[in-house]
Amino acid sequence: MTRANASAATTRFAPSPTGLLHLGHAFSALAAWRRARAAGGRFLLRLEDIDATRCRAEFAAAICEDLAWLGLDWDGEIRVQSAHLSEYGAALAGLRERGLLYPCFCTRAEIRLALGAPQGPAGQRAAVASNSTKAPGAKGDGASTTSAT
Repeated sequence: MTRANASAATTRFAPSPTGLLHLGHAFSALAAWRRARAAGGRFLLRLEDIDATRCRAEFAAAICEDLAWLGLDWDGEIRVQSAHLSEYGAALAGLRERGLLYPCFCTRAEIRLALGAPQGPAGQRAAVASNSTKAPGAKGDGASTTSAT
């Protein structure tokens, strides 16, 4: 069904089906659904199921059932991310062919540090970012100045 016009909002709820819907998920879905409906827009459902070790079909089904039980409907087909891996691979190949991929030499610890919240002292993220495109051991890679505090 098409509800949206060119200026209407499109919102989405994109849970990972690694467990049952919890209160925080329900609140997020409700807020997005209300925003879309109030604006005459679309509310999309996308399942982030690319973590094959933790995602389960029964959790995906339960999430859809719970949203319906809450009275939340979505527009269009549910986008199941794992069904689109070949599209993502093609996009990645296109970027590679155009020379637009850049290696990252951050350690796993540096990546965890960059993703953490709160972000820590202002210089901490800058140190991680400055290492991201330099080969390990390269002069000026700042490896000795990055700390995981």
